[in-house]
Amino acid sequence: MALTDSAVRSAKPEAKRRKLFDGRGLYLEVTPTGSKRWRLKYRFAGKEKLMSLGVYPDVSLKDARDKRDRARSILASGTDPMEQRKAEQASRSGANRFEAIGREWLEMRRRELAESTYTKTLWMLEAFVFPTLGKMQAQEITAPTLLMELRKLEARGKHETAHRVKQTCGRIFRYAIATGRAERDPSADLRGALAPVVSEHRATITRPAQMGELLRAIDGYTGQFTTLCALRLAPLVFTRPGELRAAEWDEIDLGAAEWRIPAGRMKMRAEHIVPLSRQAKSILEELQPFTGNGRYVFPGVRTSSRPMSENTVNAALRRMGYTKDDMTGHGFRSMASTRLNEMGWNPDLIERQLAHAERNKVRAAYNRAEYLAERRKMMQAWADYLDALREGAEVVPIHQKRQQAP
Repeated sequence: MALTDSAVRSAKPEAKRRKLFDGRGLYLEVTPTGSKRWRLKYRFAGKEKLMSLGVYPDVSLKDARDKRDRARSILASGTDPMEQRKAEQASRSGANRFEAIGREWLEMRRRELAESTYTKTLWMLEAFVFPTLGKMQAQEITAPTLLMELRKLEARGKHETAHRVKQTCGRIFRYAIATGRAERDPSADLRGALAPVVSEHRATITRPAQMGELLRAIDGYTGQFTTLCALRLAPLVFTRPGELRAAEWDEIDLGAAEWRIPAGRMKMRAEHIVPLSRQAKSILEELQPFTGNGRYVFPGVRTSSRPMSENTVNAALRRMGYTKDDMTGHGFRSMASTRLNEMGWNPDLIERQLAHAERNKVRAAYNRAEYLAERRKMMQAWADYLDALREGAEVVPIHQKRQQAP
């Protein structure tokens, strides 16, 4: 028989839990402590499930029946009422908002990303995505809505950024789909909707005479000593600017003349060995008494707990009279790559030293240790070559017999 208000009100606790059934799966559970809870028993996908409908008297018999009827209506449409309730609760709490999903996705990937990549991605999302799209439910964002934000970036001349934002949003949408918070990725509908990116040439100097002038200008730099050392070391190791400025003393073995950059700091997520020439080792030995007691080889000016700013080397180049169209911190990599190839060094060695991803299966088969001895020779020859340019040598070797693969 169906329950009545008086039966529910007068139900007394007993030594064991008891159930007072109302019908269609609804019952009142009375505990030994006297609490009374509404429950709904139903089956979904062949499994018996139990859904809480609230506590009596906060939820009356009439309220419990209304909740039961709504739940069974949802069940009749082929949806689990408990899962729908969780989704509604998540929506109200903001868990389905694009910003919440984006931060969750990025945090999940943090282990596999270099810290610099994580930081740049977070900055990009906070600057260009979250202020407008972040408060929207992922399910509500349409292709035109996303395109409107990307057009704003294009209007500011940030075409490459617009493409990066689109790609990143696509990854977040796909994560939202996988976690049940979206049904489709609207960024997929924007193929061809953005202006193509014209690849920009990274400013660098590759003519020997101009390289010599640059090296002499670096020697004459009168700013911070740590900045001077970074400028002098950059052309000798030609790592990525972020890898150089965040170098740690624990990574450097002056005895073995090696700098081992851990995988976590590398773009390609693999440990990278930089053989140190005599010149590079000498610069680090000069710097060690000044920063060797701290973590970073090139600590920041304001605090030693953080590495040198990413703008320091470029700012120093500007101070020396080199514009962004003349030379950049990244340009030391292009300088080395261009000249070493022209000088006849084995491209495999150069690519390995640049820590580029190896796409050629034959080249990828070589063990990095098999390259190391040859790379040591190349790095020392490169440092000696730069010394000759610095000294203003009129005759410098542009071509040599091409090195054979190890």
